[in-house]
Amino acid sequence: MSPIFGLHPLDFAIVLVFVAAVLWLGWRASRKTKTAEDFYVAGRRLGKFYQFFLNLGTSTNADQAIVVSREVYRQGVGGMWIQYLVLFLTPFYWFTTAFFRRVRLVTIGDFFTERFKSRFLGAAFAVFTLFMAFLGNGVGYMVAAKTMMALTPKPAARYTVEERRAVDLFEEYRALRARSERGELAPAESARLAELVEREKKGELRAFVSYTDAVSIYLVYTVIVAVYTMMGGFLAAAITDVIQGFLLTAFSLLLIPIALHRVGGFAGLHAAVPDFMFKLFGSAATSEYAWYTILAMALANLVSIIAVATGMQTAGSARNEMTARVGMIGGMFFKRVIMIFWALTGLLAIALYAGRLHDPDLIWGRMTMDLLFPGAIGLMMAGILSAKMSSLAGSSVSYSALFIRNLYQPFVKPKSDRHLIRVGRAAIGATLLGGVGAALFIGNLLDLFKYFISLPAIFGAAIWLGFLWRRVTRAAVIAQVVVCFAVYALVPNVFQSLEWARTRPSFLRETRARIVNITTRAVEEDVAAGRAAAVGEVIRKEHRNPPEGIFYEKVARSDPRDPDSPKVGIGRFHAELWILGWCGVDFTGFSKAQLSAVRFGFDALFPFVLLFLLSAVTRPVPKADLDRFFARVHTPVQPTPEEEERALRRAVERYEEIESRKLKAGSNWEIMKPRLVDVLGFAGCWALVGVVVLLLWLVVKWGT
Repeated sequence: MSPIFGLHPLDFAIVLVFVAAVLWLGWRASRKTKTAEDFYVAGRRLGKFYQFFLNLGTSTNADQAIVVSREVYRQGVGGMWIQYLVLFLTPFYWFTTAFFRRVRLVTIGDFFTERFKSRFLGAAFAVFTLFMAFLGNGVGYMVAAKTMMALTPKPAARYTVEERRAVDLFEEYRALRARSERGELAPAESARLAELVEREKKGELRAFVSYTDAVSIYLVYTVIVAVYTMMGGFLAAAITDVIQGFLLTAFSLLLIPIALHRVGGFAGLHAAVPDFMFKLFGSAATSEYAWYTILAMALANLVSIIAVATGMQTAGSARNEMTARVGMIGGMFFKRVIMIFWALTGLLAIALYAGRLHDPDLIWGRMTMDLLFPGAIGLMMAGILSAKMSSLAGSSVSYSALFIRNLYQPFVKPKSDRHLIRVGRAAIGATLLGGVGAALFIGNLLDLFKYFISLPAIFGAAIWLGFLWRRVTRAAVIAQVVVCFAVYALVPNVFQSLEWARTRPSFLRETRARIVNITTRAVEEDVAAGRAAAVGEVIRKEHRNPPEGIFYEKVARSDPRDPDSPKVGIGRFHAELWILGWCGVDFTGFSKAQLSAVRFGFDALFPFVLLFLLSAVTRPVPKADLDRFFARVHTPVQPTPEEEERALRRAVERYEEIESRKLKAGSNWEIMKPRLVDVLGFAGCWALVGVVVLLLWLVVKWGT
């Protein structure tokens, strides 16, 4: 049978059936969507079943799987912590989900408007989040396009002259690097390798060339998601997430049995992959993710998670807070288990392709083509599409709600629900198309994910304190947001685009190169090189840590062919380290893991320092407004609208009853005396964290 768009007809048919199914489900959901509340929070009537899949879907992207597997491919199992650090944050969702459901709002922008009595802050959060949406959606489109690239390779006979040169340079680079590790290079060859290293930093080397037209993939993807989401809103996202949840599971597991068979089981995996790459927590000597780096990233992410736009609507769509809590925790922990298989895929990729891929983002596509058969390839493609579509659908409705409630309604005369839904649908299309625009200018998924960890902290600190501390003020939040936006977003983007900043010698400082000795078990490559007599023998090896850029992600020669050419900064400018440098901190002796730990620690703590200091000298929100806000936060959701109205009225009129339940009555801290359900739920979540860590440990130790 002739291929269709480069795919086997069976694979094409599976993808087509999947697309038709989600469009049909979106149409079914549209019949139940009558009001703005239906469109944006599914009428606040979703039960635990839909909440489970909705939370799984909105929190899980195919690009997350790509990032986990690519970092494991680069760094070993320790690299998975770029995403897996969220495991240690999961218990805190037990509380944030209850906050979001009880506050009875639609968007986080509404939170800023209500808590601080500031439409400006609500609008600022909406603008910021929509900007982030463009970047996040762009990442999703890139995953789809890169996977298609690996699934549709161009035959070598059809390469252009430039394409052939890029592939030849990559093969030369791979061969010279292998010989360099064996100490076999002549001086001229070492100089040539140094030139190719500089070219590789600039993305001039390619392992293969593809037929795929990325722009076409972006547009087709946008149309599919836009159509079913515009029809049914948040309810459509919840319903389609059920089928997408099953496909997500298949997508995560499909490659592993065949890849394990190919490498000779877990024993063969350990024979092919260096022992230090199986360490759960890397060291500063061999990994960018030492334990302190993971801790700092976790702190930054803990500040950020509460600012995720979908959090308010996902929790708000549940019947009550217990339904929201169970759905959130269930969906999140199921995702944490699935992520273990993403990490295992990265380890298997090391055994199969070590040094043979110019772009580790291509792992899933390359393994799919090499290992799977017609039918399974189509199922994999449907799984990859569903993994991103499930999160894209829910998030696009959230972004639409932010636009409508915090940027549109405050400035127009009251409109009907029908009008608001119509404008909201247009906003969904705009955010999806904005992602297409962002994807055209984004080059590296990893850099974006590291960047995302910090940016939501700009607003996250104010949300945490807004729920927990009465004394945080409107003026303090505005000032903190402005300062943090400059440090986390403005300066890094401006400096990486200005020639004077990219070539300024003081900004091009690098860490010192270090050679460390590590103890590890020999793999097949060590036996072939004569470093060991047999696989598994304990040996000592030298591990070289090259110089790393301090203020820029990378520092490279402007002309790769000239080792004396001026250096230039590439990637994000780390303004956090620059500020600490003003205080006399010398980073030249730091490892990359230590640099990351300092930067993320700064991102986590700096907003709180500003808020505490500025709130102490600025005017607080009036007490009456605060009482009304916290009355909602501390009043459980009632079964009927009538009971809701009575409970909220009583909470406001008798606020002293709420005050008496606080851990410290009369203080500015809105921390309530813990209830049994809170203690058991939080403790149970930490027990599940331990179970997941045990499962991960068993997987990486299997076969040793």
